[in-house]
Amino acid sequence: MKNERFRKGYRLILVLILMVSVRSVTFAAGQEVKIGAALSMTGAAAAYGATQKNGIQLASDEINAAAGSDGIKIVPLFDDDASVPQQGINVYNKFINADRVALIIGPTLSNTAQVTNRIAQQSGVPVLAISNTAKGITDIGDYIFRDSLTEAVVIPNTIRVAKEKLGIKKVAILYGDDDAFTKGGYDAFKNALSEAGIEILSEMTFAKGDRNFSPQLTQLKSLNPDAIVVSALVEEASGILSQARQLGIPATVPIIGGNGFNSPALIKNAGESAEGVIVGAAWNMTSTNPLNKHFVDAYTNRFGSPPDQFAAQAYAGVYIALEAVKKAGSADNRKAIREAMAQIKDFDTVLGKFSFTAGRDADHTPVVQTVKGGKFVVFGE
Repeated sequence: MKNERFRKGYRLILVLILMVSVRSVTFAAGQEVKIGAALSMTGAAAAYGATQKNGIQLASDEINAAAGSDGIKIVPLFDDDASVPQQGINVYNKFINADRVALIIGPTLSNTAQVTNRIAQQSGVPVLAISNTAKGITDIGDYIFRDSLTEAVVIPNTIRVAKEKLGIKKVAILYGDDDAFTKGGYDAFKNALSEAGIEILSEMTFAKGDRNFSPQLTQLKSLNPDAIVVSALVEEASGILSQARQLGIPATVPIIGGNGFNSPALIKNAGESAEGVIVGAAWNMTSTNPLNKHFVDAYTNRFGSPPDQFAAQAYAGVYIALEAVKKAGSADNRKAIREAMAQIKDFDTVLGKFSFTAGRDADHTPVVQTVKGGKFVVFGE
């Protein structure tokens, strides 16, 4: 009799366990997933934030249209981090405590992320960075991810390709030394140049907001480098390009840029001076990836201009977040979403086959671009 009661009790426990297990991976139809998007809509990185917002909105609208009345819907909550850490802190606190978002996408700049992501880590809120490339971002903790390739991945490939195709032997470096994004780019360039056996003739700096780069460029020109390596945000990068050509630095001396160059604003602001610029990237508009072709057409039709890398990474970020939510089986269980995010592997995106490394960094193939005819094209093609 006791054995029979035991067997019945044991079977009941098994049923309950199975019910809980199924519930943990079954997503209730029609639920909404709140995603906080902390973007630089104003300030030094506004050019990047604008296209990131477009990419997030486009992906969210596509997902919601396909969901119908009973599918998973994305509710993006946009807020301006103003390109500065303190405002980013305010935005993160609002997303985490007031809006109760499932996860956060952003912020735009690495120097903001170095501060804000610590708040998210302490609060147990997943973060998916879509443009942070500086070293150490994901080291903040196990809730921090990024779909943006680090400069440590992209820049060595850029230098290798430039050396192979152009025979570069000696360069001069110009970089912003007051921003984690540009300083991280400089560090990656210096290491890559050293490993490639390329001589560094000189290193010069500037500050965010500077407008006159003639003193630095005049000195660099006198050294007769084979190329000038620049790590800068797009506003300063545009001025550097224009002034370099005005000072007579010829197009035969290419300017090799960091991730900050990957914006149509560079071409718009610098005009013909942008021709021939070489920059490593995580994405190129001309990719024949079917998902990418759809994205480029949809973005261009909706916003009246082609997307840039920052829009592509933002767009991909929403679909990566959705995949994590589906795997987690929950619209708001932050821990489950974090655990599911870490398991994403070989996921089809506009960036190509996408996986996270063990350290939660992006893992996909970088490209090298150049500006030709007023457009970014794959270098060497």
